[in-house]
Amino acid sequence: MSNLQDIIVKEMQVKPEIDNEVEIRNILQFIKNYVQSHSFIKTLVLGISGGQDSTLMGKLLQIAVTELRNENRECKFIAVKLPYGQQKDADEVEEALEFIEPDEIVTVNIKPAVDQSINSLKEAGFALTDFQKGNEKARERMKVQFAIAANQSGIVVGTDHSAENVTGFYTKYGDGAADIAPLFGLNKRQGRQLLKYLNAPQQLYNKIPTADLEDDKPQLPDEEALGVTYDQIDDYLENKPVASDAKDKIEQHYVRNAHKRELAYTRYSWPKN
Repeated sequence: MSNLQDIIVKEMQVKPEIDNEVEIRNILQFIKNYVQSHSFIKTLVLGISGGQDSTLMGKLLQIAVTELRNENRECKFIAVKLPYGQQKDADEVEEALEFIEPDEIVTVNIKPAVDQSINSLKEAGFALTDFQKGNEKARERMKVQFAIAANQSGIVVGTDHSAENVTGFYTKYGDGAADIAPLFGLNKRQGRQLLKYLNAPQQLYNKIPTADLEDDKPQLPDEEALGVTYDQIDDYLENKPVASDAKDKIEQHYVRNAHKRELAYTRYSWPKN
């Protein structure tokens, strides 16, 4: 194992194997402890895309707030649908929400805000590419969630897990922004394993992962965009053998996207040579 892989495996905190019940209990306790240590928190907010990660996170949040209320702590969960116009996998979003059974469901169509932002930038001389427009969608979705959280005395919960974190496969200050990220330490297959344990419908945990941000490449699979499979990423994080080309690709993603894992530097925190 290379020195870099040593560093990555340690940083990403993925266990080679997980006990479903223990892992779920640990995630729930982390969420509850965070809420209980901040008196202002009365709401947990999460965007639901219909994918594996938000489905798992949503189900765990609903369990957590239900337990909190049973312990006489006021708290609710708001699940937010954030389509850009008509979402192609809207049916899967509804299936996810049916499984999650959140306290509240809110829908905010981000298309008018995104389109206005893009048009304003174009008028100012900045014509965004389709990829850059995708980042605008991701940031608008997170902006909406933070607005709802602020209005409802709450926090925004993220879906970032270690297989996503190691590759930097998220938008900086978009889906990568949140107050807490309870799924960190899990890889993709472990998230799927927990959903199966929670009796989620098979089509939800077997859904092909896609960010679906680019108009020119609708429903583009994550693995195609990354150039490496989640099984290879998961094996790498579990310290199992992976092909050298996959290993190189994972490490390239990790190094290139290091800035996404860092807070803004100040003149006092920038590393000095």
